[in-house]
Order: sequence, then C-alpha cells, then structure tokens
Amino acid sequence: MSAVVRVNVGSGYDVEVGAGLLQRCGERIARTLGPRRAFVVTDANVGPLYLRACLDSLTDAGFTHASLALPAGEGTKNLSTFGELLEAMAHEGMGRTDIVVALGGGVIGDLAGFAAGCYMRGIPLVQIPTTLLAAVDSSVGGKAAVDLSAGKNLAGAFHQPSLVLCDTDCLTSLPDREYRCGAAEAIKVGVLGDEPLFRLFEEGGAPRERLTDVILHCVRYKAAVVERDEREQGERRLLNLGHTVGHAIERCSDFSIPHGLAVAAGLAVIARASAKRGWCAQDTARRVERTLIKNRLPATTGFPAEALARAALSDKKRSGSDITLITPKEVGTCELRRVGVDELPGVIADGLAESGEVA
Repeated sequence: MSAVVRVNVGSGYDVEVGAGLLQRCGERIARTLGPRRAFVVTDANVGPLYLRACLDSLTDAGFTHASLALPAGEGTKNLSTFGELLEAMAHEGMGRTDIVVALGGGVIGDLAGFAAGCYMRGIPLVQIPTTLLAAVDSSVGGKAAVDLSAGKNLAGAFHQPSLVLCDTDCLTSLPDREYRCGAAEAIKVGVLGDEPLFRLFEEGGAPRERLTDVILHCVRYKAAVVERDEREQGERRLLNLGHTVGHAIERCSDFSIPHGLAVAAGLAVIARASAKRGWCAQDTARRVERTLIKNRLPATTGFPAEALARAALSDKKRSGSDITLITPKEVGTCELRRVGVDELPGVIADGLAESGEVA
C-alpha cells in the first residue's frame, strides 16, 4: 500500500510514497499524463540499480523513451552538464508534450527539473527520488537549479513536477552516509515545525523501517509551506534553516562534504549561535545538538568563521548589506532574522563548537 500527499500548487500534483512504485511507475505516470515519449535522466550510481526497471515499466505502459546517465555527484550540477542534457533531449526529438523523468537524488532532480523547465519553455516533469534527502525535500516544491562558480544554486527556476513517486524500496540500497544526509533534512523539518517528527530522531526511534512515516511527515509539512508561498517570498525561506552555513561548508570543502552533512553542521551552528545571542533558550540548542549527535551527524565544522562568512556572501538569501538567517525559537518554531553582512562572522563564531563530530 502507498500513501498520497496532494500538493495544491498550480494544477496540483500527487506525491506518492510506498514500496514497489518503481516497477509500476509507467502505469502511474500514464494515469497522470497519458503515454507519450519520456526522457529519463539518472546518474552512474543509480542507473545500474534502477534504470532498467524504470524503462521496462514505461515500455509496458505504452511509452517510448530515451535515457541519459550522468556522472554522480555535486560536480555534475553545472551549466556545462545542463547544456549537454538539453542538447541530448533535442537530439532525441523531445517535443513540447513529452516528459522528463528524474530518477536519482537531489543533483539529478535539480538538473532534470531545470532542464524540463527550460526546454521549449517548459515540459512536464516526473520526480522519482532514490535518496532519502531527495524524498523528504528536493523532489517536492518545484525548485530546480545548477551551481555557478560564484555559489550554489545560483542559476535556476521554479518548475513544479506533475508527479512524484517515492519508492521506499529504492532507499534500502542507500549507503549509511546517504541515509544520514536525508536524516539531517528530516531533523531540520522537525525543528522548523514538526516536534513529533523531531522526537522520533531525538529518542532514537527513526530507523530505516520508519522511512515511510518520516517521508510523509516531511512532505506534508513542505507541501503546506509551498502552497502558501510557492516562490519563496516569505514563509518558504524558513526551509533554508541550516543552509546558509551548510552551503558555506560545502563550498569551503570544494563540495567534498555532502549537502545533508553540511546542513546538519549548519543547523547546529545556528542553534548554538541563537542560544548565545538570546534568540532561543539554551535547552533548545542542546536538544538540537544532542539529536544530531545521536543520529551520527556532525554538530560543528572545522572551517573558521571568517571563511564560512565569505563563502556565505554568495548565498541567495543575501540582499545588499544584509542576509536573512533562519533561527530556531524553540523546537517546532523558527523565524526569519535579518543581520548585517558585517555581523555574520560573529554570529557564525558564536555557533562554532570546539569539539564534536566535524563536517
């Protein structure tokens, strides 16, 4: 059995979560969009595991298809690869009514989503996330982007999918590190507005067999936020909790530290800084830090505050001489807080810990 969350943005779309969805993806996509030509985008890690099942299901449902497997990793998410993807779609004769299927994690979802949004000024997109991080976050909400040399996700667009299929069977093959990356984003959602979800991780009760519950908690929360603020003009910016410092950690590491682990460290840094500056209680910061550590996630970083602040200045949340930080008020409630760019190194320094697992 699967569960469905409806996202009421634009014409609306379903996010279906359950086991065995990949083998039935063709039937499910045909029910939503009708059989047509599909271009499946995946990567070198996911392709050998799941591409054949996806293509066979599409064939059985009456689709014709082409596919492209890109190199795995954040380094692929750039303008050069984006151009190659568009050229491949054009070479295959993709038309305005055809569809792009993103089969993979966040990098593939971002690249394929951006390509679908730009090709012929927009063609339908289906997301099939194969990582926990993509399932709980990036596959839902329509944000798609690539990185520039100046910073992460600086070229992109909003392009909502027509359907999202989260097959929990695909998550059973995840390496432990990838699972922990997804857990970091789920803990972030708990801090933002879902204390029962946070307590699952706080109490150590969110093992892999609870993945469906975790994904549904996150998707329902994000769907509600996106419905109220699709274009990230207000409330949706809260979803960037931990990301200003997290993206800076990624950049300082030349992207050798994956997104989820960097966000975990960023979340801990901003929680400790908030407590030190009186924006939240000390107990709130301690709960966040303990929960991250309990789930074997980094709770600090070895990069100095000045370097992190410099890296953060290319963040999309900067506006002139200010940058918007998302700070916890208590577990389940966060707020947007504008601070001066000159103040940012001090805020980050307040949040750096001297010990703990380092991202």
